[in-house]
Amino acid sequence: MRWALVRVCLAVTTMVVVAFAVPLGLVIKEMARDRAFSNAERTAAAMGTTLSITSDRDQLVRALATAQTGGGDRMSVYVPAGGGNPEIRLGRLRVDTGRLEDIRQARTVDVPGGSVWLQPIAVSTGKIAVVEVYVPQGEVTNGVTTAWVVLAGVGIALIIGSVAVADRLGVRMVQPAQRLVGAAHDLGEGRLGARVPEDGPTELRLAAVAFNSMADQVVQLLANERELAADLSHRLRTPLTVLRLNAASLGDGPAAEQTRVAVEQLEREVDTIIRTARDAKPQTAAAGPGAGCDAAEVIRERMDFWSALAEDEGRKVRVAGVERPVRIPVARGELAAAMDALLGNVFRHTAEGTAFAVDVHSGEDAVIVLVSDAGPGIADPEAAMARGAGSGSDGSTGLGLDIVRRLAESTGGDVRIGASVLGGTEVRIWVQTGQRGGVPRPRRGHRGRERKGLVSTFNRSRSLP
Repeated sequence: MRWALVRVCLAVTTMVVVAFAVPLGLVIKEMARDRAFSNAERTAAAMGTTLSITSDRDQLVRALATAQTGGGDRMSVYVPAGGGNPEIRLGRLRVDTGRLEDIRQARTVDVPGGSVWLQPIAVSTGKIAVVEVYVPQGEVTNGVTTAWVVLAGVGIALIIGSVAVADRLGVRMVQPAQRLVGAAHDLGEGRLGARVPEDGPTELRLAAVAFNSMADQVVQLLANERELAADLSHRLRTPLTVLRLNAASLGDGPAAEQTRVAVEQLEREVDTIIRTARDAKPQTAAAGPGAGCDAAEVIRERMDFWSALAEDEGRKVRVAGVERPVRIPVARGELAAAMDALLGNVFRHTAEGTAFAVDVHSGEDAVIVLVSDAGPGIADPEAAMARGAGSGSDGSTGLGLDIVRRLAESTGGDVRIGASVLGGTEVRIWVQTGQRGGVPRPRRGHRGRERKGLVSTFNRSRSLP
């Protein structure tokens, strides 16, 4: 906006300067010419007074010497012969006498080096004498160059001044807009204290007022949601206490121990939710160097947990790609929650005895996690990805897949649902490992070429033995 305003002002001022300076320069040139020939005419008129009185050569010589102006022979007189008087030529004539005899009215004639003013005067002999005044070219253009230089300087100064004024006005308009953009960017990154000074032009000032009001409402809404999440989580303490007491009375055995461990973990998760919800500083900053977790370790841990239930239900389970560390820029708790959501869906929406598999493959800048099953599949994958949609069955809130999607998109990746080679559903989690947070998701056409190697590897190795 700033440079556009400067360019417009530069173009307009240049056109105005040209429109006025060019005609004014031509007028100055014409005025200089008129001034030179007016002086010549006055000089010729002074000599004409003497010619109208007498045609005596001696008197004319004295009058010519008196009226002569400028250096050299600038003025000359020609009196044709007549009435018994001889022809008189005084000074240097620059026009042929044949042409002088035909002069009946004042005129200018161009000669080498300039022009001459020819003034006819009737003398006592009845003839027409001619007074010739030479006007050099330098006198005709005297002061024109200086005037043009001054005009050019004034025009350039006007252009520079207008550009400077336009630049200052542009800065005054652009700075509030830049501050508004910066504050919007800060607010988008989670810095909820970002506000915009309410100054500048009226429109931008109103935009700043609206932005500040919106930011205040966002802060209030987030605070209300944090309080609501904390309150709802706190209500879970009572049933958790009952579960913990009941688990303590189960006695010994693997199932009882797993139940107690699960209840303790659930209590820790609820406490974490309450503390996070009460925290006035949202955790929206990008993860620093070294942040994240070992995906292979987390998946092994969660599979160990779910394998006991799978064994009870007679499900075949296969895990691949977790033999070596796989580092991803995702918090350990977030990945564990995402895996629990996917594996919980397998147990919740497929019949007992249905096989499932988890495959992990690591590439140069991405990690793919595949969770597939041999169940009936998902009829509408796009609807299943919608937050809160759920499957319509009891216990389905529609938030599990949304948790997985947000985890992947936080790294610049995404989630796809398709058909599994096992015959059921396949959930493919694409996690970018290059950088995290604030990274725009690549377009599918660009990412498609990057996926081919990883996907082909999985297609060769993910079937159950």
